[in-house]
Amino acid sequence: MAYSTQNPLRDRRDRRLNRIAGPSALVFFGVTGDLARKKLLPAVYDLANRGLLPPSFAVVGFGRRDWTNEQFVQEVRSWVESNARTEFDETVWQQLSSGFRFVTGGFGDDDAFIQLGETLQELERSRGTRGNHAFYLSIPPNSFEQVCEQLSRHGLATKESVEQDTEAWRRVVIEKPFGHNLASARELNAIVEKVFPPDSVFRIDHYLGKETVQNLLALRFANQLFEPLWNANHVDHVQITMAEDIGIGGRASYYDGVGAARDVIQNHLLQLLALTAMEEPISFDADHLRAEKEKVLAAVDLPEDLSTASARGQYTSGWQGGEDVVGFLDEEGFNPDSKTETYAAIRLDIKTRRWAGVPFYLRAGKRLGRRVTEIAVVFKRAPNMLFRDNNEASIGQNAVVIRVQPDEGATIRFGSKVPGTQMEVRDVTMDFGYGHSFTESSPEAYERLILDVLLGEPPLFPRHEEVELSWKILDPFEDHWAGLDAQPEPYEPGSWGPAGADELMARDGRTWRRP
Repeated sequence: MAYSTQNPLRDRRDRRLNRIAGPSALVFFGVTGDLARKKLLPAVYDLANRGLLPPSFAVVGFGRRDWTNEQFVQEVRSWVESNARTEFDETVWQQLSSGFRFVTGGFGDDDAFIQLGETLQELERSRGTRGNHAFYLSIPPNSFEQVCEQLSRHGLATKESVEQDTEAWRRVVIEKPFGHNLASARELNAIVEKVFPPDSVFRIDHYLGKETVQNLLALRFANQLFEPLWNANHVDHVQITMAEDIGIGGRASYYDGVGAARDVIQNHLLQLLALTAMEEPISFDADHLRAEKEKVLAAVDLPEDLSTASARGQYTSGWQGGEDVVGFLDEEGFNPDSKTETYAAIRLDIKTRRWAGVPFYLRAGKRLGRRVTEIAVVFKRAPNMLFRDNNEASIGQNAVVIRVQPDEGATIRFGSKVPGTQMEVRDVTMDFGYGHSFTESSPEAYERLILDVLLGEPPLFPRHEEVELSWKILDPFEDHWAGLDAQPEPYEPGSWGPAGADELMARDGRTWRRP
């Protein structure tokens, strides 16, 4: 049984551009974790429902649960029905789930990896996967080495096929965090690339799979309107924000000692900075796109005084959204003397001709005013010689704001005349929203990224050079903060962070946007 070529959910452009995965098996380590249950397996189903996976596709779950294949199918079905983006289709599900297998065991269990190898060979014969395997490591980084060594020891990372005339591929997918500093990132990279060649390693940063992030490149390079102004001659500063309105809730074991800067700024926000500031690549091929991003990260210049160029905070208890929430230090499992921050803001400069003198402000935090991720390119003030009588506050600075989530789109802020007999100018906005402008629904980030892994297309995946450059930027801030005696500054839930973050901007005569 093949997926219907008339599937209304299939984007015709995917078929025309041959963006349909070939025969393959996707092995999930950590398959019972939250990420696999809520994002990864539902994304696999959504790809199948859109007609982008072939009948010769299989999924293998690897975990400690004592599940049969049938039990695994039933578990995944419940995850899909609860979390999939597309409507549940019984025919699609029966075709997809017939290729599901489960292997019980721990990462140090040789017998389990022997069984995994036998399972993949059986799928090659019965399902026609042709020996193409991708291993998705949705597991803690301290387990990467053991799993990679097991894959190598048991021949699972080697390009071999039961069909001797078939050229097979092997790929590995790893989730962030990619280390906790530069030294650990280099060590982790050496571990993974000892088993898999660099072009077979896919480092997942799910933000890069979001439609709006990719649209940033289209907005910049497909429009003559923006690119001539995208430089220090016209831009005053750039703000990149990732705000969450939730606390760490149940993530104490992961979050303590990590903090907002390592969790978000090192990967998500520095990737957004690179895409915002990069020069136009020769093409969207992986090597060309990565080269331009790496140039930006290599050109980042740190302020001399890291104290005045950064701010940290911890949310306290209080009321947020009509709910009495506990403070960070009162969360279950936390040390009351913890110095881990739930809010971090830093200022960076980029030493290139395009961006000389333009500061980039990055901030991320939990328990803030609302959930939003955005890039705001704020332009210099117009001379406004004709509008001296206007209230200065009513004429702000022009801005282009790219909304990454939750309301994907872009906004342009500019001055307009207020209706009436007098020449009064006030800021207004022109808004573009994906949901209003396109009939096509936006796929989840993991749909795009998993499909790219199966296709072997790496433009959206940072390579180890980008990861190391990002740690070179963040490590000095982390070292500086580690040397401070005081805990991060407290801030109220539902606010926009500690007072120190506002002072960081005020020193430069600027203020944070209120998204």
